[in-house]
Amino acid sequence: MKALMTGNEAVARGAYEAGVTVASAYPGTPSTEILESMVQYKAALHAEWAPNEKVAMEVAIGASIAGARTLAAMKHVGVNVAADPLFTLGYTGVTGGFVIVSADDPGCHSSQNEQDNRYYAKFAKIACVEPSDSQEAKDFIKVAYNISETFQTPVLFRMTTRVCHSKSLVSVEDRKEVAIVPYEKKPAQFIAAPSNARKRHPVVEDRLKALEVYANETPLNKIEWGNKKIGIITSGIAYQYAKEVFGNDASYLKIGFSYPLPFEKIKMFADSVETLYVIEELEPFIEEQIKARGIACIGKDKIPNIGELNPDIIANKLLGTTEKLLESNDELLADRPPTLCAGCPHRGFYFALSKKKNVMVTGDIGCYTLGAAEPLNALDTCICMGASISMAHGASKAFERNQVSKRVVSVIGDSTFFHTGINSLINVAYNKGNTVSVILDNRITGMTGHQQNPGSGYTLEGDDTPMIDIPNLVKAIGIEHVQTINPLHLNEVDSALEEAFTYEGPSVIITRWPCALKQYSKEDLKEFDLSKRMCKVNEDKCRGCQICVKTGCPAISFDQTAKKASINKYMCIGCTVCMQSCPFEAIEKVGGKA
Repeated sequence: MKALMTGNEAVARGAYEAGVTVASAYPGTPSTEILESMVQYKAALHAEWAPNEKVAMEVAIGASIAGARTLAAMKHVGVNVAADPLFTLGYTGVTGGFVIVSADDPGCHSSQNEQDNRYYAKFAKIACVEPSDSQEAKDFIKVAYNISETFQTPVLFRMTTRVCHSKSLVSVEDRKEVAIVPYEKKPAQFIAAPSNARKRHPVVEDRLKALEVYANETPLNKIEWGNKKIGIITSGIAYQYAKEVFGNDASYLKIGFSYPLPFEKIKMFADSVETLYVIEELEPFIEEQIKARGIACIGKDKIPNIGELNPDIIANKLLGTTEKLLESNDELLADRPPTLCAGCPHRGFYFALSKKKNVMVTGDIGCYTLGAAEPLNALDTCICMGASISMAHGASKAFERNQVSKRVVSVIGDSTFFHTGINSLINVAYNKGNTVSVILDNRITGMTGHQQNPGSGYTLEGDDTPMIDIPNLVKAIGIEHVQTINPLHLNEVDSALEEAFTYEGPSVIITRWPCALKQYSKEDLKEFDLSKRMCKVNEDKCRGCQICVKTGCPAISFDQTAKKASINKYMCIGCTVCMQSCPFEAIEKVGGKA
């Protein structure tokens, strides 16, 4: 039977068919749908959201050492968070098959960088497998488990955005149940004390040599002979692009097992063609290693390592051809930058915060990062998950030491707070910080598509679970000044900020209101007034001051001719932030409670 699947869905299907028992992940585009797709197989396996990627990795490691086939999935920057256990696992090796899916994001479609995580495989001395379409994603991950168990190695399964999200037909097969390996205590292998680690290192080096022999034999690395005037070594989605450009006018060495590389096969292929190109996305991972072996090739001196590849780039850089594109009139194209949704609970808080002077605001990773955009301009920094609280503390200490009078505020979402914000806040309390930490609790993991988290009351598999009480958690780690507010009520926000700014010592503000796009739970409906409502402009009272426009709500527009504001009734959900901001009471609420 065949089914149309994205690469992420195919990975989930392949892991199911391969007999995986435990899967753990933290949601992050472009990897999120892998675990979401595994829930349909919960009768055969356990799938869960972890609070961060390191925890997901460690859950999978524990399941592997227990003897089961296991999977950890994350986006590329998530591997940075999980790198600590990953590098040690490279030394200890595994018992049950262990695959870590790294979903890389060339082009920074939804990420703060476009790192190439194949280098993690080389750095951690583990195997790396790269599919180029959905069928290969399903098939290769099954092979990856065999590789993992045969060589007792973790396998890094490198996906990219285009493979993750593109759809193609996939042959669906039955699940193959794999018996758990009987557990044995192996302290010399799995207790990574220095004395044991020193003994394991030679094992790792021998394993790499055996893996290179395998790389030369595996059908994951295959040659497709065509015109031998041009030879192309390629991997992942770049293979599809190269085939589209060159077709049968070139020969191909398609690398599906990309670390260790099959140098015997590469040398034979290189000797058989006149001109050798290496086409890969992003970094010269394959090219550097080939050149280090003395094999001449053309790669990143022509193919860029910035941004996502496509056939047009390859054709232009290697053949000098340029496709004629449809012409457009740029003057007719309106800029549509991403913005906080109409009714977003973060807007009211940012609108109030943006009025504060002499303030540095450290931001974090989430949809609330959009508070940095016009017209709110409410953020100064955004580096990585969980960094806002730590950075605010560091900045505050620097200002304090240098007699700079400036308040520092950090903002972080609920899921990101659980991810790595808790440790940062512990640091603030422990080191007697004087920052205002704001936890934007919109009751769900918003940015990646409404995944459950430890504060939502539900697991990935839909089961009820204890809901972490953020205010009590914050107090338990040593913060005494804690306020919980409705961010849609501007007077509450103003009051909370004023109180926090005058408080000497660390303080926390928790804004609590559900995401405007959320499918409300029974707990949401019980706690919040979510009755249907909207706002409208009374044109007789509107003075055209545009203060409502400065809230940044996409439902509000302004007619430059009539000098009047208006609200799109199909977008507005009646959060009333605009109504509260209007100095002339020209905006009225329709529906809902008074």
